[in-house]
Amino acid sequence: MRANTYGKMNHLYKKYRGYTSTRGLTEEGLTNRQISVLAEEGYLERVCHGHYWMLQCGYEKPYDYKCIEACLSNPRAVISMKSACFYQGMTEQEPEYLTVSTERTDRSAMKTNFPIERHFFSGSNFRLGLKHVKTEFGCYNIYDIERSVCDIIRLEGKSEDHELLIEMLDSGRLEKSRYKRILKYAQLFNRANLFSSDILERLSAQDE
Repeated sequence: MRANTYGKMNHLYKKYRGYTSTRGLTEEGLTNRQISVLAEEGYLERVCHGHYWMLQCGYEKPYDYKCIEACLSNPRAVISMKSACFYQGMTEQEPEYLTVSTERTDRSAMKTNFPIERHFFSGSNFRLGLKHVKTEFGCYNIYDIERSVCDIIRLEGKSEDHELLIEMLDSGRLEKSRYKRILKYAQLFNRANLFSSDILERLSAQDE
């Protein structure tokens, strides 16, 4: 390709913070063919439909890049459950899948370079506990910790999920002060009897 094509990439490095879109690339005068060649030559990484990470921009991807890229793929998606707990510092081990939630009526495809586990929620409950996170590299939606904890138990209900909550309690990351908020979410989802006896015992022990 011509030298001015690579010069356009240098301009984009200064204009965008790591991520750019197909529209942004074409507005700089690049053709679809040139974009494909730049991806083949290691200048661009296609992160989802219509969006790229500029590989030679001088930045490292942020720790929460999966959250950003999932919401580039579907701006209405919300990071949820174990993934939401991890990215808000409640757990140390990153889940194998990025868990996202979308409205039940949202059937748009989500194709990313990492595995996604997707849940569908009804419109009346979808926005409960939703937070919007703005970063220097992009934005994403995420459920707050209390909503995420509630969803882990009510939707999965496996023994290891209760062990995960016990780990949060024992490490001091999940304070009893959050219990009332979690319980309110549980009541909204008709799951008032949400907690196992082990978790209730640990919550009670925090008063001692």
